Amino acid sequence: MTQSWVKLVTDTNSQTVTSDSAKAADTLVAACLAAASNGDANALFDLGVAFSTGSHGITCDMIEAHKWFNLAAVGGHEEAALCRSDIADEMTAREIAEAQRRAREWLRAGRAAA
Repeated sequence: MTQSWVKLVTDTNSQTVTSDSAKAADTLVAACLAAASNGDANALFDLGVAFSTGSHGITCDMIEAHKWFNLAAVGGHEEAALCRSDIADEMTAREIAEAQRRAREWLRAGRAAA
C-alpha cells in the first residue's frame, strides 16, 4: 500500500472566506479523502485537524473532526487518539454518537468499494 502525506499549513494572511479559499478547502478535502481512501492515517488526521480548527476555509465541525480523528486512531495514528479525546471532552454524548456513526459509515463504504 502506497501512502502519501498531505500537510496542512495555516494561512494567517486571510481572515475571510473567499471563493478562492472555498476552492482551496474543496481541493484540500479531496486530496485528503483520496489519500485516506488508500489507508493513509496521516490524511485522516489532517482532516480531523482541519475540521477541529476550521482552517483552510473549512467550517469548524467537531462531529466531523471526531470522526476523522477516530478513523486515524483506528489506522494507528497515536496523536489522533489524543486529539479525539480532547475534543470529546467538549462534545455531548449525542454528538459523539453521531461522529461514531459517521465513522462506521465511512468504514462500511470503504469495504463495499473493495
